[in-house]
Amino acid sequence: MKQLTSAQIRQMYLDFFKSKGHDVMKSAPLVPKDDPTLLWINSGVATMKKYFDGSVVPKNHRITSSQKSIRTNDIENVGHTARHHTLFEMLGNFSIGDYFKEEAITWAWELLTSPDWFAIEPEKLYITVYPKDTEAKRVWHEVVGVASDHIYEAEDNFWDIGEGPSGPDSEIFYDRGQEFSDLAEDDPENYPGGENERYLEIWNIVFSEFNHKPDGTYEPLPHKNIDTGMGLERVVSVFQHARTNFETDLFLPIIEKTAELSAGKKYGQDKEADVSFKVIADHARAVTFAIGDGALPSNEGRGYVIRRLIRRAVMHGQKLGIKGSFLYQLVPVVGKIMEAAYPEVLQEADYIEKVIKLEEERFQVTLKDGMNLLDDLIAKVKAEQGTVLPGKPAFKLYDTYGFPLELTEEYAADAGLTVAKAEFDQEMAEQKERARNARSNAKSMGVQNALLTDIKTESKYVGYEQLTANGVLKDIIVADQLVDQVTTGKAQVIFDQTPFYAEMGGQVADQGVIEDKTGQVVAKVVDVQHAPNGQNMHTLEVLQPMQVETSYRLVVDQTFHDKVKKNHTATHLLDQALRDVLGEHTHQAGSLVEPTYLRFDFTNLGAVTAEDLAKVEAIVNDKIWANLKVETIVTDLESAKKMGAIALFDDKYGEKVRVVKAGDYSMEFCGGNHVANTNEIGLFKIVSESGVGAGVRRIEAVTSREAFEFLANRDRLLQETAAELKIVQVKDVPAKVKQVQANLKELEQQKQALEAKFASQQAQSVFEKVQTINGKTLIAGQVQVAGMNQLRQLADQWKAKQLSDVLVLATATAEGKVNLITAVCPDQVKAGLKAGDLIKAIAPLVGGGGGGRPDMAQAGGKKPEGIQAALSQAAKWLETK
Repeated sequence: MKQLTSAQIRQMYLDFFKSKGHDVMKSAPLVPKDDPTLLWINSGVATMKKYFDGSVVPKNHRITSSQKSIRTNDIENVGHTARHHTLFEMLGNFSIGDYFKEEAITWAWELLTSPDWFAIEPEKLYITVYPKDTEAKRVWHEVVGVASDHIYEAEDNFWDIGEGPSGPDSEIFYDRGQEFSDLAEDDPENYPGGENERYLEIWNIVFSEFNHKPDGTYEPLPHKNIDTGMGLERVVSVFQHARTNFETDLFLPIIEKTAELSAGKKYGQDKEADVSFKVIADHARAVTFAIGDGALPSNEGRGYVIRRLIRRAVMHGQKLGIKGSFLYQLVPVVGKIMEAAYPEVLQEADYIEKVIKLEEERFQVTLKDGMNLLDDLIAKVKAEQGTVLPGKPAFKLYDTYGFPLELTEEYAADAGLTVAKAEFDQEMAEQKERARNARSNAKSMGVQNALLTDIKTESKYVGYEQLTANGVLKDIIVADQLVDQVTTGKAQVIFDQTPFYAEMGGQVADQGVIEDKTGQVVAKVVDVQHAPNGQNMHTLEVLQPMQVETSYRLVVDQTFHDKVKKNHTATHLLDQALRDVLGEHTHQAGSLVEPTYLRFDFTNLGAVTAEDLAKVEAIVNDKIWANLKVETIVTDLESAKKMGAIALFDDKYGEKVRVVKAGDYSMEFCGGNHVANTNEIGLFKIVSESGVGAGVRRIEAVTSREAFEFLANRDRLLQETAAELKIVQVKDVPAKVKQVQANLKELEQQKQALEAKFASQQAQSVFEKVQTINGKTLIAGQVQVAGMNQLRQLADQWKAKQLSDVLVLATATAEGKVNLITAVCPDQVKAGLKAGDLIKAIAPLVGGGGGGRPDMAQAGGKKPEGIQAALSQAAKWLETK
């Protein structure tokens, strides 16, 4: 076996399959595009779903990739096991209806054992197969030459994720030797495929040959596929003779840098510290790539995952004695390790570091709040002579404040308590279920449609040059059947050529009509999409009979088309203007180009300020009025990149690409329709800017006529406002509004002063009525004040004058609500009286609840009729203390 680095292993794998006719597909971003079933890209095959279910036919049916992936269902195991990770890379080779078992198996063996490639000793490799898959077993034994005692049958060697492609699989195991054995020789699990450390699974080859149908039955796939997966981290541990994945060049540099930042801790000296080193190394990789691919920390979805990983890493950093923010300093280390395959990490390191550091600093504040909550919880349990910390608040500490369960358990143990782990686990299970339900219930992979996949009719798009064309009708599909003619109703059709644009890249499909040779309209075009083999497939509302091999005139709605063109070119200008104003970290995260408006999603840390939006809008309009020529260049991919064209990192491009260039300002890969000169757009106006997800903002804008109408409507509203304010000149509206606001502020201050004076007068009466109960003094009364703020002011007066041991005040608002406040003097707080306990005892009587600090607490309610009962209950509560 050769001595190889992780970068060499990755490249050798891709080079091998490239030599077998595979296209090397660049790793897709971790944030899925147009797949609501996934929170993250979680495997190599996740990016191939459209090929496997037949919705798209690839140009090359052989594909290989090293796909970065994230799985978060086992976060708690990271660091405690040898091979659990959140971020990992999956090496894979895929056949989409091309080669099958014999080629997949023989090539796998060649890559693993050939002296020209990995050169692993054949006797160290073991194979598992599905018992009913006699063909795979035959190929391994008779074709490849694997000895019978190195082939095992395993019932669970069948890959099935529900509806869609499925089939048997074959796993390859590497014997790491007796020194890695963690079981007795006669242990029933001590074999390739058993639960042991000696035999390590390094590759899984799935023979996708069945359709798992919606009714639960299986039928042979029209087009059989190969899907393989080799975990890079695992196989690197084999080549580098590492006991775990963490003792490899993928992780050790991160661990060593963490050790430098720690309080003298070293990896390999303390089992508990090693867990923290591993967690930090794993999470540093995951958050670096996730943020680099456009995700940002938040309280939901994938943003919540990033926040949770950062917080776990910070907590483990504290265990290593690291004070303050540190995780961001590991970003360049991650970037250097992965530079060979992912140079973009180092290119965007400054931005990624900034995001992580901000999140770390935010967590330091949250951590203090969480510690206070934990201290209060422990004190409460001990005061009640309990021995177990409830699982529900322990989960809240974990979920809201980022406290790992083991940290809560440590603090509880220091206080002589345990944690109700079963209750915690139940809360965790319910949260995971909520997360699953929150995601789309769409199918994870569709069932292959052989009809569409097999249609290979040549069809040319001519809409770049003309909006009408004569096309011969080649295929008609009605109710999933190929037919020769259709009379009326819905049908999908393909012509030998068409001027109708198929929806792609955010641009909506063209609309229009189909005419016969007499000029009569025989159908309306209601949608155009790409068929699996790339043809423009028209959805028609058929009005008159149509039949194949007949020529028709295809007419695009020019008004609709021209408006879409204007908005599409404006989108390109907006994209570049956002980069100019906000920075190069801003990436497109989606777009929609309609005839009446455009929508552009982009990554950014927060809302765009009004000032920056104005700058963006001004830049776009300047470029429109600069009469920039818009030209299209068709070239090869590398030449386009050298020109500086901006490519969406999740788009796939063929041998030839279209680059749309607006003067010297904007240059992007794009297959859509555009104006010839920016002056055709006329005018650009941003309508709104909003958030649509963690770290993703959305701008909606209008151009041309719609922009004029939007501004005209704004002008009308301003004129109406001027009339209401009784001013003649619209330009005087801002000054008049400021004057009105100043007058309102002055009146509000006068009102508050009068209310405070009235409240103070009432307080004097209430404060004079002091009760003595159980050796403690109590003032309890109802006052007429404006709300909780004034109750707090009265409580401050009470405190300053030291009028009694305990205070209870209540007020009823005009809306029928109740405000309660309780306060306890410092001496009585030390003696064990708590305002929070008192408020909880009396608030239910006014139909509410509340809480607060030991010295002051407040509550709201909705039963004013219960105020007197609450005040009486306060006296009774004091009697028991």
